[in-house]
Amino acid sequence: MLYETPSLDGDDHRVLAEIEEMRQKLRHVLRAQPRWSGQLRRNLTARAIAGSNTIEGYAATVDDVEALMAGEEPLETADRTRVELEGYQRTMTYIQALADAGDDFRYDAGLINGLHFMLQGHHLDKRPGRWRDGPVYVTSPDDPLVSAYTAPGHSDVPALMAELVDWLNHGDVDAPVHVRASMAHLNLVNIHPWKDGNGRMSRAVSTLVFAREADSLLPPEFSSIEEWLGRGQNTYGYYRVLQQVGGPTWTPQRDTHAWVRFCLEAHHRQAQQAQRRTDLLSRAWAYLGDAAERSGLDERMVFALLPAFWGSKVRRTVYQQDAELSDQQAIRDIRELVRLGWLVPHGKARAGTTFPGPAWTPPSGRFVSLWPPTSIPTGFGRDVLCLARADGVRVCASRG
Repeated sequence: MLYETPSLDGDDHRVLAEIEEMRQKLRHVLRAQPRWSGQLRRNLTARAIAGSNTIEGYAATVDDVEALMAGEEPLETADRTRVELEGYQRTMTYIQALADAGDDFRYDAGLINGLHFMLQGHHLDKRPGRWRDGPVYVTSPDDPLVSAYTAPGHSDVPALMAELVDWLNHGDVDAPVHVRASMAHLNLVNIHPWKDGNGRMSRAVSTLVFAREADSLLPPEFSSIEEWLGRGQNTYGYYRVLQQVGGPTWTPQRDTHAWVRFCLEAHHRQAQQAQRRTDLLSRAWAYLGDAAERSGLDERMVFALLPAFWGSKVRRTVYQQDAELSDQQAIRDIRELVRLGWLVPHGKARAGTTFPGPAWTPPSGRFVSLWPPTSIPTGFGRDVLCLARADGVRVCASRG
């Protein structure tokens, strides 16, 4: 028996409708294939990778993850963290590719274990790509000496995973994709089928559900909630609701509505962020395009100026890929931008970084101020605890 998909209430359906409205607006923008869409997709993917790994204690900047995705050595990330990021990037790259794997796609244990090997293949001592052969415990985020959750015995894992695979292929197929993804996440993280990497795999499989079931006009990185989950207090809230809903041991009869509601809020907030970043990137591109034209710069150089606009590092190899240039052309462009004062070099390597130069002051603050902070979805402002009675009736009470 798996943790079951709960019934949704009016607030849930309203929030799902609001999420879909935001997604529809994003589809409309992306359908036009703006030149900056590749940078937006890479940035969202990098934020998801950084967020998911931060939850597990492998902190990295979005800049460094983007560099890693472009094939560069990160500048500020320790080697131990870098190999974890590389593993997660491999996993996410394949998940993104599976979005158009065709109608004959099926979930199976081989696929899920294969994704786990991509994630954890550098830890051969932890049985990557194979179910665990012993017990596993999840420690409390408040005290690593305290066990917050004891996973099912290893002998139960094959049967539970077979049930989960069957559910992924055939279960609750009429449920909204956000709910299906949330329940895949919850069940996989509570089965905890591997020695390590269970949290990241659960979040990755949630994104895979989106890759397969959401429409192709909105890539899966627009639906990932990993960035939001990896932020400070959100991470503690994530652990708290997992503990509340999952219980101290595998108890699938528990009510899961609080978990789904938590995930719906995360998706709503993340959709707000994606909408904001899309608007900001569009405005920044238009501003920089006008500035480049006035200065006699080729429009392709906007690809180099766009990271600097936000105060981020400009890496030559990333610019080369974005603008689809040869190695020498990218080097010449960066040198020209440095000569004109648009960029200031940092580092001696050929792939060194640059920052905004004295020729301009990026007005990014003016653009950011156009958008308010993300808001809690309507009806989700309450801290509600829901429990299932023995007769199956859900009883909910507001806490504070």
